[in-house]
Amino acid sequence: MSRFLTPHAALLPSTVPFTGPEALERRTGIPFRARLGANESLFGPSPKAVAAMQAAASEAWMYGDPENHDLKQALAAHHQISPAHIAIGPGIDGLLGLICRLTLEPGTPVVTSLGAYPTFNFHVAAQGGSLTRVPYKGDHEDPEALLAAAKTTRAKLVYLANPDNPMGSHHPAPVIEEMAKNLPEDTLLILDEAYADLSPPGTVPSIPADHPQVIRLRTFSKGYGLAGARVGYAITSPDLAIAFDKVRDHFGMTRVSQAGALAALADQDWLRSVQERTLDARERLSAIARANGLAPLPSATNFVTIDCGRDGDFARNLLTELGKRGVFVRMPGVAPLDRCIRISLGDDQTLDILEEALPQALRAAG
Repeated sequence: MSRFLTPHAALLPSTVPFTGPEALERRTGIPFRARLGANESLFGPSPKAVAAMQAAASEAWMYGDPENHDLKQALAAHHQISPAHIAIGPGIDGLLGLICRLTLEPGTPVVTSLGAYPTFNFHVAAQGGSLTRVPYKGDHEDPEALLAAAKTTRAKLVYLANPDNPMGSHHPAPVIEEMAKNLPEDTLLILDEAYADLSPPGTVPSIPADHPQVIRLRTFSKGYGLAGARVGYAITSPDLAIAFDKVRDHFGMTRVSQAGALAALADQDWLRSVQERTLDARERLSAIARANGLAPLPSATNFVTIDCGRDGDFARNLLTELGKRGVFVRMPGVAPLDRCIRISLGDDQTLDILEEALPQALRAAG
């Protein structure tokens, strides 16, 4: 079959950025009792969103509105911008793929952080882009170093997540605003704000939607609890937003997903309740870590990254031992970040399982 592939595609590895928990269960034969590795919202979506999706299920014989008109209008009102500033796609992952298709050719320079969200790298590689990876500064992505690398390499794209995955750290809004002001003339900032709905006050920067060099990415997967619905959106200048229409799947959003996102957006009371439970769960998960001699890092997300105090080999052993006990968690893949494990927040019942399994796994990990 490979003889039908382009030379570039034939050279790409047959891998995915993440191995799903379902694949891990099939591989090990051990079902997960606590699903704490994918940064999904265990608090679930708004009941109003569920009801809207159930009602829309009977209309699943129809394609979704290819213009996403109603959802664009609602998002525009929510963010107090025009619908022309919004592009909708299948989650931030899908939007990243579209951005790379629109902007990259083989050899185009791109800058990201070493150890940052790997799906972006996956899409860059698919288009043949040339990646420069900048080390973290402590537990944070380094905006100054990213800008310096963008200037040196003349990068077309620079990617930054704020709040950050996998470390859960964040920069205050003025830092990101300053970065946007100092972009090289030919560089486009991809600002991944997947966790913005769960971040502390003062995290979300004030960047005009008309900024010609910034694409901000948001999702319904985290705070709104709709990871399985695959709804993301970009906020950017109208000339960039309309460019997505050149390459996107115009029937890629289902009627069920559109209905769920509309209802979720309208139920801000539910989002506020999730934000409150997120704060409580962060405190409890951090306390569990400290009780076991581990160091939880400050989190601005729906997960807590925990410094295991040793090296990546130990952290990987701990990950394996937790898996044997039915607890699914993940970890950063690059040193020195891989001294940590990353645990999604959950309800009390799920955190009870973690609290029981963690000391056992630590003993087994050595």
